[in-house]
Amino acid sequence: MEVLSPQGWAPAIGYANGIAVAPGRIVFIAGQVGWDAQQKFHSSEIAPQFDQALQNVLAVLAEAGGRPEHICRITAFCCDKPGYLAARPQLGAIWKRLMGKHYPCMSMIFVSDLLDSPGKIELEATAVVPAS
Repeated sequence: MEVLSPQGWAPAIGYANGIAVAPGRIVFIAGQVGWDAQQKFHSSEIAPQFDQALQNVLAVLAEAGGRPEHICRITAFCCDKPGYLAARPQLGAIWKRLMGKHYPCMSMIFVSDLLDSPGKIELEATAVVPAS
């Protein structure tokens, strides 16, 4: 996986502007919210929901033989911008615990609501698991 950073651009902080990957198995992961395997929310707060949603993304990826470093792209949908901004230190700690120092291409989109209530954040991802 090669992180793409155009010459002269300021470095991206907490994400990559682009990633190029070698051939492998492409894995598309549907939007995951902060509920457990039985589709139960245990918190209405963003940080615990983000933690669970990211764990859910990684669980689906593991089913394809992938690991966190195989994620090329994550899109996050959040319906609480002030709450998200306030939780950023917690979200960073969760990210480091689950993803380490791997920062794929990311987009954050603020929306009015999510389908699954009381969901506050939803994550979808694309990964490339290297060919063996």
